[in-house]
Formats: sequence, structure tokens, C-alpha cells
Amino acid sequence: MLISLSLLVIATLHYPGGSQRDKNAIGYDWKHNYISNLFSDKAVNGSDNASRPWAVSGTFFYCASCALFFIDFSRKIPAKAAAAIIRYCGVGSNAFAFLAVTPYHDTMVTIASTLALVTMFYITVFVFKSRLHLLKIVSTVCLLVFYGCNYIYYTRNYLEFLPVLQKLSLIITITWILLLQYFTASADFQSPRKVAIKADDRTPSR
Repeated sequence: MLISLSLLVIATLHYPGGSQRDKNAIGYDWKHNYISNLFSDKAVNGSDNASRPWAVSGTFFYCASCALFFIDFSRKIPAKAAAAIIRYCGVGSNAFAFLAVTPYHDTMVTIASTLALVTMFYITVFVFKSRLHLLKIVSTVCLLVFYGCNYIYYTRNYLEFLPVLQKLSLIITITWILLLQYFTASADFQSPRKVAIKADDRTPSR
């Protein structure tokens, strides 16, 4: 994740210019440029886009990190069917997300978003069944921001807010992933009855 974010920041420093607000602007505008602007061969202002190699590399590390997370996290889920959905939809969403750097950006985003929302929904259901109260809040916010990005992207309403919301979604998603990775355990997602049974099994008989 750190490598990914570092490469993406470097990419913004190499972006020639141009945004949805001003095609002749110089440099990358964090308020008005999309992350996808970094992927094009040409910048919005028509110049050769030197940011593309850095952005593609950063996206690769980000998608690879997320895919590995979903594989690892699925092992914490007791329900095999749900674990499989989290694993395969999570990996699939990031495979298609990486392909968004190609000219098939819009199609790849649609497929990746659909798979990602399914994965996030399943994880959120298990989080809400747990006692992880902070993660319940973060999961809800993460889903709402993600839905908000999709609503703006597909309806084209409030498009001027999408570049900022897109970056906010990235930050919240990374925070959500790190919390799930480092501050949860398999026991958090077990039913209270099963945890109690396991505890009784460990209690020495008298």
C-alpha cells in the first residue's frame, strides 16, 4: 500500500496538466483531476503524459495488495460459501480494476465496481454480526462513499465533486482494509455459541 501510494503521488508530480474544469491548467489538480487522468497516453491539455508509467505501477501494487488482503481475510470467515465469494469476487474486482488503466477503462470500472460492492457487502454483514463497533462505522462509511462515487459516475450528476470523492473513497477503503487485516481475528466472526463451545472444550474437567 505504501509503495502504491508513493508511486501515485509521484505520478501526480509528472502529470503535465489539464482537468475537467480547465483544459489548459498546468500540473495535477487534486480537486479537479481524476486518478484516471494519470493513465492516459495524453494529458487533458494534449501533452504527452509522463505520469502514466508511475500511475500504472502504483495501480498494480494497490490492486495486488487488495487481492492478497481478500484472500487472507476470507480465511477468517467461518461460512465457506461466503468466504469463497469474498475471496474470488475480491480478487476478481482488483484484476478488473487494474485493467482500468487500459483503453477499456469504463467497462473495467463497471465490472470491478460490481464485484467490489458484492465483496464489501458480504464483509460488512459479518462485521455487523461481530462486536467490532468501530469497524461497523468504518464499513458503513466505506460503503456509502463507494455508492456515492458510483452514483455520480453513472448518473453524471454532481460530477464536479467526483474527483475529491474518488480520493476520499481511496483513503477510507485503505483504512478499512488495514483495520480488517490487523485488528480482527477469526474468533471475531464466529457465532457467540460456537465461541462458548470452544471455550468449554478448553476448560479442564474436574
